[in-house]
Amino acid sequence: MEKKLISQYQQYQQQTLALYQHTTTITNQPVTDENGGNETVVTKKGRRLHQFGMILIKMKVLKVQKLFARWNPQKRVLSFVQVPAPRRGIDVADAIFRCLKTWGIENKVFSVSVDSASYSDSCLRALKDTISDNNSLPVGGSLFHVRCCAHILNLLVQDGLGKIKGIIHKVCESVKYVNFNDSRFKTFVEIAENKRLKEKKLIIDCPTRWNSTYNMLSVALKFKSVFPVYKEREPHYNYEPSSEDCRKVEKICKLLKVFNLATHVIYGSEYPTANLYLPEVWKVKQVIDDAIEDRDSFMREMATSMKEKFDKYWGECNMVMSLACVLDPRCKLHVIKFYFPLIYKPKHVAAENIEKVKNTLQEMYDEYTEKYHGETIISGVNTNSLVASSNVVSSEIDEMLNMVREKEAIHPTKSELEVYLDESAYIPEGNSKSFSALEWWKNNSLKFKVLSKMAADILAIPVSTVTSESSFSAGGRVIDEYRSQLNQESIEALICGGDWLRNKYGLKKKPKVLEQED
Repeated sequence: MEKKLISQYQQYQQQTLALYQHTTTITNQPVTDENGGNETVVTKKGRRLHQFGMILIKMKVLKVQKLFARWNPQKRVLSFVQVPAPRRGIDVADAIFRCLKTWGIENKVFSVSVDSASYSDSCLRALKDTISDNNSLPVGGSLFHVRCCAHILNLLVQDGLGKIKGIIHKVCESVKYVNFNDSRFKTFVEIAENKRLKEKKLIIDCPTRWNSTYNMLSVALKFKSVFPVYKEREPHYNYEPSSEDCRKVEKICKLLKVFNLATHVIYGSEYPTANLYLPEVWKVKQVIDDAIEDRDSFMREMATSMKEKFDKYWGECNMVMSLACVLDPRCKLHVIKFYFPLIYKPKHVAAENIEKVKNTLQEMYDEYTEKYHGETIISGVNTNSLVASSNVVSSEIDEMLNMVREKEAIHPTKSELEVYLDESAYIPEGNSKSFSALEWWKNNSLKFKVLSKMAADILAIPVSTVTSESSFSAGGRVIDEYRSQLNQESIEALICGGDWLRNKYGLKKKPKVLEQED
């Protein structure tokens, strides 16, 4: 089975390499599909250690997300390679660039999304410099480095929870005590049934996953009336949360609920587009600001720590999320004009950021206009070829066509970008959750020939690496104790081939909860 999978992957690799070579030769542009979509590379550091004899290594995965002709985001694992220690930023950058060269897409990279690994910044600087030597990045490379939103949220919450370790410890020990054996658990359930509670079971958290801590606290809160009675029946139980502890847990859960809902935007879609995140950032900022003004000192201390991290990563305007929101036809400039004064204070800072977004949007549109100058595409067919194919026309039609050409030669008074922004926002019918910005741009690609290409590239940028995390779980299953002697080529073929075959046959993995950084 493994040999068959390796063989199939090698066959797919050869076919895809031929496709990339064909595309590069024909267009000689940093374009990889019929719609002019650029590549978006997602890199992720593997946390799982695999032992080969006495050698401990970490695995490196490289994914590419792109838009095919159907305007549907696609992902493929292109490389799964060993990066020997010490894993400095320059080493990781070199490994990524070697993979890009192997696939012939080193000049087709649009952006790189990374997590909060310590070497990410130095890696991206080195990779950006290398790619910029042979290819001009959009907007001077200002969109090249994309930080994972899920990991930023994790850092915010972990810093905040670190300030209330005592409360969390008491709840955690209570859960452990109740779940220690069947006798204790049965007693707890009987009390809960007597109080007619629907919940029957406490859950324990994973210290490195803040969302599991939130789930533990929120479930334990439903049993706040059970713990005092349980204490009377269990003399050795010494972790009963007081009424004051329950009040604090209730306030903590109210705060964490906003963060939990924000993560659902990330986990709720296999291909979450970048336009979905700015409202969630505002909600997070709002709840942190409210907590800073809270009367309880523990809430103020917790929120202050969160705000420091928020200002570090989101204190400046996030251009990818902002541009994506503007290119959402439901939002346009209205959303950033509404949210920016709430996120960035004082007002002059918000105004500067709004102006910065407008200038970047115009600069990027000008670059795309120059890049696709003279293109006229109808359903993928160049209209110039249609005109050239007509060999016999009457003189009257010639005169009419000359008049039309003169009319068409006059440049429109408004650009596509100006027309798009001047039009009223699109109000979708029915449930707005089912709305797809990419689908809208696909349907309006004839009207906005250049702007639709730009929108596709922006909306395809993954602002989270969560959907790439599953590759490392797969790595653990492939490199187990029975197959620890597999060579690097076999491992890569098994990981990549499995990913490509699942995509080919429409097989989906069960969604995994993000394993947070320690």
